[in-house]
Amino acid sequence: MNGKPLRAWAQIDLTALRSNVSALKAKAPTAAFMAVVKADAYGHGMVPCAKAAVEAGATWLGTATPEEALALRKAGLTARTLCWLWTPGGPWRECVEADIDVTVSGLWALREVTAAAEEAGRTARVQLKIDAGLGRNGAQPEQWPELTAQARAAEEAGLIKVTGVWAHFSCADEPGHPSIERELTVFRQALAVAEAAGLEPEVRHIANSPGTLTLPEAHFDLVRPGVAMYGISPVPQIGSPAEFGLRPVMTVAGRLASVKRVPGGHGVSYGHQYVTPGETTLALVPLGYADGVPRHASGTGPVLVAGKWRTVAGRVAMDQFVVDLGGDAAEPGDEAVLFGPGDGGEPTAEDWARACGTIAYEIVTRIGGRVPRVYVGDTGGRTRSDDDGAACPRA
Repeated sequence: MNGKPLRAWAQIDLTALRSNVSALKAKAPTAAFMAVVKADAYGHGMVPCAKAAVEAGATWLGTATPEEALALRKAGLTARTLCWLWTPGGPWRECVEADIDVTVSGLWALREVTAAAEEAGRTARVQLKIDAGLGRNGAQPEQWPELTAQARAAEEAGLIKVTGVWAHFSCADEPGHPSIERELTVFRQALAVAEAAGLEPEVRHIANSPGTLTLPEAHFDLVRPGVAMYGISPVPQIGSPAEFGLRPVMTVAGRLASVKRVPGGHGVSYGHQYVTPGETTLALVPLGYADGVPRHASGTGPVLVAGKWRTVAGRVAMDQFVVDLGGDAAEPGDEAVLFGPGDGGEPTAEDWARACGTIAYEIVTRIGGRVPRVYVGDTGGRTRSDDDGAACPRA
């Protein structure tokens, strides 16, 4: 690195991530642990986070797309890996050859993976998914007997090995919701049908982050924490990250690009939705919706600047937004923190979610590639950045 200061950055605390994995494993001590690293590890960086999770004891990795799973293999990660979001004509053979567990949610997918196994000349590892009530992927219960029977036939032919049966909750983030027990019942019935068909899955799993934290009866053989691994509470209405023993992993900050005095009555940003009530100081933060700052944060998003919480003044633009400092002083280059763990007085991703009427999952995942990730707390004791030409702040 040549020490050039960054315009903006997302600091990723891998020590916190490893600690979160340990805390979550303690919630499900008899289950295997799948670290879900889809969507670039919820915006945190897939490969560094996957490596840190494995170091902390994760024995499985989970991705949405097969391309994500293949990227993990290319990066040298050999942990058991499951991917689940397939479309016809996907890279089945590549995943079979890379020993990736692939999800089958319907007969068309079973046909494609068995064909890929024949072409590759090796047995495919397959996990069957039941739609327990979410209404997304997964076989409907009435389709399940035929799917399990045909999967067993493919096993007997040596083409596949059914390594898992799984499902996904629809409302586990609403503890006590009546769908939870209904979906557990459907899942248990699906397991019984699979067993009657002669299948002996290695892992049975349904628990996501909220299921891991609040539904011990749903842990089965494996749990699949996603957002909780990154230190975000999936059930903020009943517990903060700290109350679950978790710490947010991502901090997003930037350096002020401009600080200037303006008179009262001065319009700010597009549409002049904000007009200064009197003479004041405006500071320009060089992050915008092209970087993942929600435009919905216009007039509401909280930012720590000059030791105090400020609110986005006017509209968030593509590359920048403004905060009104009132009578406080700041200088170009000073730090503005959008969100982080919160223990330095800064807002959290949950604060941004409330300000924007969304969930914290979206806040961290949408931070774009134009914001370099700066990794701290890696096992080598080094600080790493996605931008080799940039200084690594806050290390």
